[in-house]
Amino acid sequence: MTSHDLRTQLESLTTEAFRPELAEIDRLPTLDIARLMNAEDGAVPGAVAARLPEIAAAVDAVAERMARGGRLVYAGAGTAGRLGVLDASECPPTFNTDPEQVVGLIAGGPEAMVTSVEGAEDSAELARRDLDALKLTPDDTVVGVSASGRTPYAVGAVEHARALGALTIGLACNEHSALAAAAEHGIEVVVGPELLTGSTRLKAGTAQKLVLNMLSTITMIRLGKTYGNLMVDVRASNDKLRARSRRIVSLATGAGEEEIEQALTETGGEVKNAILAILAGVDGPTAARLLRQSGGHLRAALARAAG
Repeated sequence: MTSHDLRTQLESLTTEAFRPELAEIDRLPTLDIARLMNAEDGAVPGAVAARLPEIAAAVDAVAERMARGGRLVYAGAGTAGRLGVLDASECPPTFNTDPEQVVGLIAGGPEAMVTSVEGAEDSAELARRDLDALKLTPDDTVVGVSASGRTPYAVGAVEHARALGALTIGLACNEHSALAAAAEHGIEVVVGPELLTGSTRLKAGTAQKLVLNMLSTITMIRLGKTYGNLMVDVRASNDKLRARSRRIVSLATGAGEEEIEQALTETGGEVKNAILAILAGVDGPTAARLLRQSGGHLRAALARAAG
């Protein structure tokens, strides 16, 4: 593609549109600029709300595959790639997932998290190589993320994953995008032109973060990683999380500190197991067995314990 062709393509994108009414924003008082940005950001949730049916359908499809042992893989470049890596990296401490279960791929590799890797986003071949290193299966899901919806790395990842039989989701911020068209589930959250022309780390980035939050969080809820709105699979890897673990057991059971400490000790610090041990009146090994038999779903394990 020539530079002229690329410029023509970019000029057709909503996320790249120029807003003449903001041409003198740099001359405004700081508070006025802050108010403008805040008002712009306020439009993002509505744009996401318009795509909730597509998001929900995608979540159900992801959860079905992850319940069979599949992985959730995000693939993007620049801001979109960083957001995917961020979401993936927060799943192990929040939901006690294996680090390989939710994966973030960014064009250019880990170095691209903190610095620009020239040309990486333009390579569909790089995306194919990154995915091949993961040895995709039909139970896996690949989510291509790109504000423009045309980034070769994201589109290439989705096309390659789909050819391998994996579930594919395309998250973009422009209508009629190549990325959404390439995926089984297309999600186009149209937030409109940015405050700074083409700076898609702003509204588009916020929209992508909101959708990725939904994809991972609701999928984990469907997989039984929560009990009500409590993170019962939280991994207690530091003092704050150990304190949170005890609070979660307390909120779920109403038990006193001594009973909570005993249950956590019996269950090796596993919050879900400790809750089950207290509520069902069983020992640690029995709680672990009931959860295994219930696919890790605490409500199902409680029902099983009750007979």
